[in-house]
Amino acid sequence: MERINKVAAITLLFWIMKIIATTLGETLGDFFSMTMNFGYSATLVATLVFFLITLGIQLATKKYIPVFYWLVIIATTTLGTEISDFIDRTLHLGYAMGSLLLLACLIATLILWKLKYKNLEVFPIVDRNKEIYYWVAILFSNSLGTAFGDFLSDNIGLSYLDGALITAAIIIIVVLLHYFTKINHVVLFWIAFVFTRPFGATFGDFLTKPLAKGGLDLGTLHASLVCAFIIGILILVQQRQQLKNA
Repeated sequence: MERINKVAAITLLFWIMKIIATTLGETLGDFFSMTMNFGYSATLVATLVFFLITLGIQLATKKYIPVFYWLVIIATTTLGTEISDFIDRTLHLGYAMGSLLLLACLIATLILWKLKYKNLEVFPIVDRNKEIYYWVAILFSNSLGTAFGDFLSDNIGLSYLDGALITAAIIIIVVLLHYFTKINHVVLFWIAFVFTRPFGATFGDFLTKPLAKGGLDLGTLHASLVCAFIIGILILVQQRQQLKNA
């Protein structure tokens, strides 16, 4: 039986949706843990359950379905926010140590993936076990991105806008390296994937934090609703593109 790809193609639309999804993950995670005052531990459990449910649905599907795929991406960004905050504020390891710990977890996942499949290609993916490696790597990369973004703002003292501009500059450099050098495209993908998360995290903080802290003070709820609306529209666009190409 022919096996069918399960994940999104890497296009410009993919990166736009990924950045918006990461921003939503940051604002939604902060909404539950801080605005609703559920606490980091309780929110971590809730977002973990959400991640496991959406991942289970994604793994059970027989082909790539945009809404299921992007729900898992949003779940990893939301859970990643809580994992980062749990490491820093509950375990008191700090964002620097948290970033190093999550980086080690991501590298270990990619090494195991490489040893098993002899490559790190992220599209297409048709094997279920390989897809699990894919999602574990994405979860660690999004958690790492959150911790690194908070490290830039809290430890180094950059404003949220400055942090977003720095990570955006890194992403642009990666894009230029992709088009104008022969650096392995898979390596560039994972670098870009990691750094789109701190961009989303710092941009999310920029949207929600008070004016006195360099933010726009939109609040976590309003920022989350705006991001959810945009990502919903883009999922519909991608769904229509898929139906047209079928």
